[in-house]
Amino acid sequence: MNTAFAASLPRPSTQAGGWILALVASIGLVWLASGSGLLALAYAGGLVTFSALLFVGLRGRSGAFEGDLAPPDWSVTATAIARPDQAIAITDRANRLVCANARFAQAWGTAAPPALDCPRESVETLTRLAREAWRDGSAVAPVALGEAREAWEVATQRAGRADDYLVWHFRPRMKDDALEQASALLSGRLGALLGRAGIDAAVVGADGTVRTVSAGFAERAAGDSTATLAGQDFASLLRSDDRDRIYFAREGRDGAPHGLIHVPLADEGANLPGVGEAPSLMLLLESGVGLGTGEAAPADTAPQLESLLAALPMGLGMTDRDGRFLFANEAFLRAIGREREGLPQYPSDIVVREDKAPLADAVRRFGKGAANSGDFAARLRHAPDEPVSIGLAGVRGLGEAAVLLSIADTREEGRLRREMAQATKMQAVGQLAGGVAHDFNNVLTAIIGYCDLMLLRHTPGDGDYDDIQQIKTNSNRAASLTRQLLAFSRQQTLRPEVLQLPDIVSEVSQLLRRLLGEKIELVVRHDRDLGAVRADPGQMEQVIVNLAVNARDAIQGAGATQTGRVIMSTRRVSAKDVRNMGAEILPVADYTALIVQDSGGGIPPEVIGKIFEPFFTTKEQGKGTGLGLATVYGIVKQSGGFIFADNSDGTDGQPRGARFTIYLPVHRGAPAAKPARRAEPEEPPPDWSAGGRILLVEDEDTVRMVAERALVRAGFTVTACADGEEGVAAIEASEHEFDLVVTDVVMPGMDGPAMVRRIRGDRPRLPVLFMSGYAEEQLRSEIDVPDMHFLAKPFNVQQISEKVGSVLRAAREAG
Repeated sequence: MNTAFAASLPRPSTQAGGWILALVASIGLVWLASGSGLLALAYAGGLVTFSALLFVGLRGRSGAFEGDLAPPDWSVTATAIARPDQAIAITDRANRLVCANARFAQAWGTAAPPALDCPRESVETLTRLAREAWRDGSAVAPVALGEAREAWEVATQRAGRADDYLVWHFRPRMKDDALEQASALLSGRLGALLGRAGIDAAVVGADGTVRTVSAGFAERAAGDSTATLAGQDFASLLRSDDRDRIYFAREGRDGAPHGLIHVPLADEGANLPGVGEAPSLMLLLESGVGLGTGEAAPADTAPQLESLLAALPMGLGMTDRDGRFLFANEAFLRAIGREREGLPQYPSDIVVREDKAPLADAVRRFGKGAANSGDFAARLRHAPDEPVSIGLAGVRGLGEAAVLLSIADTREEGRLRREMAQATKMQAVGQLAGGVAHDFNNVLTAIIGYCDLMLLRHTPGDGDYDDIQQIKTNSNRAASLTRQLLAFSRQQTLRPEVLQLPDIVSEVSQLLRRLLGEKIELVVRHDRDLGAVRADPGQMEQVIVNLAVNARDAIQGAGATQTGRVIMSTRRVSAKDVRNMGAEILPVADYTALIVQDSGGGIPPEVIGKIFEPFFTTKEQGKGTGLGLATVYGIVKQSGGFIFADNSDGTDGQPRGARFTIYLPVHRGAPAAKPARRAEPEEPPPDWSAGGRILLVEDEDTVRMVAERALVRAGFTVTACADGEEGVAAIEASEHEFDLVVTDVVMPGMDGPAMVRRIRGDRPRLPVLFMSGYAEEQLRSEIDVPDMHFLAKPFNVQQISEKVGSVLRAAREAG
């Protein structure tokens, strides 16, 4: 191919010989046709004269051509471009192929580059490259060629004395992923060196089939060092005994046992469900391999070995026989938290003080003893709370390397574990808080009820009246604490409405200024076009007040002047903004954000992860319950929102201090109307005086006695029962129909809902009033009882009387 195009050029000597033969033949024809020698002689003289003139003219032009535009010697050019690493071709302005090297001819024959066997889009790319090269002098672009659509980098450049030619260079584009790097290295000289050092290696696909093996592996597994073993099942090539020692299947137990090191070749950060889904590098270390027991690797192998280790996503490092680090890849440095500081001198420098001596002893033992492998549990210096497993393997024949250390970067896994543990802990605490609040509500119901009954027998001025009133006041205060516990456990009763956050802030702004005092400035800012949210307005006011009080305490505790500023602002956060934030917790949606920021100095880093836990407080004893932020957290989460706490850096004119950001999803229903200022609660309606028969079921004796006395005092006829079975029996044994069932929800044996379903089998229209310390929404979602009413504990004498009267009044009006 190198000389094919040169042979096709015209040769001057051949043309001259043909011209002379034509002249002689024509003279002979004239002589034979005319029979006159004189005429033939005259004809010959004319032809000679004409030929002489033509020869002189052509000679002048040929001299000019030879002096200025001599045709190139393509055989020399073909020899110059004979390169095995790339395909080269030369075309003229008519896009005709005039010369090419052997690599080009083997791949595409004698087709010109714009007409190669390739997809249509690739032909268009080649044509565009030719136009750009004729115009600009050169061009380069990636192109997919051939049926396999292999990736090539094509470069073309204008050349020649008159720029009449294009020189095309075709270079295959190399993929530098870990799998191909490992395969290329193992199938070459490095694989052979590893085999002589007692380390046999193979690259295994995710399906368990062999991709590439080193020469030593092929020799041990198939008896032929040139065998590829590609496509064979990796596990079928090995055997193990009852002591989990690994042998090559071909050699059996007559061969040497090996230790197996499994190195996944997944890209860093790949989201793989399991290790088995990634291609793997399998290293088989022969038992007894140790430093100095085999042929040492040449010095020029070290760069290749470091290149192999650096390409692997798993953290790998090497030490010498004395335990000094020789090399570590970037994944190892990231895992030990020394990306900037670099590699320390000894492995013991990467662990805490208690693990230094054991790790140093283990490294020396693996480096100087027989070749084997094992794991060492240690705590790294930069993350002492997260124990890690460090793999150790003694090797030989790798220059000064004696021990191979492996460690995985588990920081992301550790972070996820901590977040999961925190979420689990918060969930457990929430369930505990909800249970405690439920039981405590029963106790408070009895205390408040008995206080009400005692106050009915005392008038203001009596000696015991003030004491009883004080007991009731403290009981109501305890009831508010249980409501906070229910709010934290997301079990409180919410009455959500579609509202605008600026309206809620405006409702409580005057109260906030009184709470903050004169020395603390309150700044309120609102964005335009805020989306409406769906939340309980009363609970959202509690959230704002709690955050404002928390900001006030932070400012007053930050300095002697006790002056500062609290900024309360609302922002419109679009789904695009959330996507740009890259938050893993916050789903992509439209939000309305409420931001409360103070100038109190910020939240210490060691406590920022605990501030939403119940009963956690940094205030002095007696100055905080530790339920304020826990209540805020519960209300926000129960409203379907998210809350985050961080510290502001003081830029953009913002104060340097703590910042709480609440994200509430935008409600897509009917737009919220601006609510009017809530009026004072109206006077309760008078007690129901029409009477009625009430079935009261409550397992707590004190609560049952208080409720019974309150209802009897209100004029009702009450039948009290201690559990569900007794309540069903009372219904069935009674000669009179009951007007209402008042029952607790959670009771031993037959609970309230089960009892009601049993009773309504015969009396489907009998109204029922449930009493419970749990949230109404939670009960309605768990209790499949139609036409039910709810009374939250704790309640007082007046509340239960009024609630029973209103239920009976509604039943009478409906019936």
